[in-house]
Amino acid sequence: MTRIEEAFYDKKAFISFITAGDPSLEVTKQLVIRMEQEGADLIEIGIPFSDPVAEGPVIQAANERALKAGTTTDKIFAMVKELRQSVKVPLVFLTYYNPIFTYGTERFLRNCQECGVDGVIVPDLPFEEKRELSDVCKQFGVTFISLIAPTSHERIKMIAKEAEGFIYCVSSLGVTGVRSAIANDIPRMVSLVRKTTDIPCAVGFGIATKEQAMAMVEIADGAIVGSAIVELVAKYRENAVDYVGDYVREMKQAVESVEEVQEKIAK
Repeated sequence: MTRIEEAFYDKKAFISFITAGDPSLEVTKQLVIRMEQEGADLIEIGIPFSDPVAEGPVIQAANERALKAGTTTDKIFAMVKELRQSVKVPLVFLTYYNPIFTYGTERFLRNCQECGVDGVIVPDLPFEEKRELSDVCKQFGVTFISLIAPTSHERIKMIAKEAEGFIYCVSSLGVTGVRSAIANDIPRMVSLVRKTTDIPCAVGFGIATKEQAMAMVEIADGAIVGSAIVELVAKYRENAVDYVGDYVREMKQAVESVEEVQEKIAK
């Protein structure tokens, strides 16, 4: 069983996201360690990029700060290698195809394998063009995480059929960011996936509150939170570790409360 499979095994997963290098790679390292301690089941690490098309203002700004701070892909790999000495949860890179292509696809994925990166999420790579990356992922034992969105419609089953690790269900149209309400297409998307495969579905884009996370894991297998955590980092900078830790603990407890209720009903 892979680390990603373990993250969803017999439980609902809470998945957290941060941008590497915001405000510094040293703080990023501390955040990853703390988020694992507070219950994060899987951690997404964003590789900063100058044109992150799927991101809203919060994560765009984090990308800009990280790049200005001198964050590079090589430095991120070195950080992950250090983290792997103690961190056991799966670590997944969220990045765009241009940085991978520019770095060199085989070189990038070989480094992922050597440093202990479990998977990659590439929001701007369409399903029809994924082979040029997913085949190399297989070569190096790195999971290629597929995304589906409310607009995917008939393509959902096609994407689900080839998906690995888990499916990232995009909850809303548009870019990432905290939202007051989540779209109601999630049950339909998850239902279509489950007609094709038993691979876990995790919902992201817009989840910020305990209530939103609970609502999503009632339907799906995991909740992904990014912008709300990145906002805390932006606000508290070098002092963000405790604030993010408290937030992750509360969100994980909310997810676990849904598990407990569903287990009681099942009995």
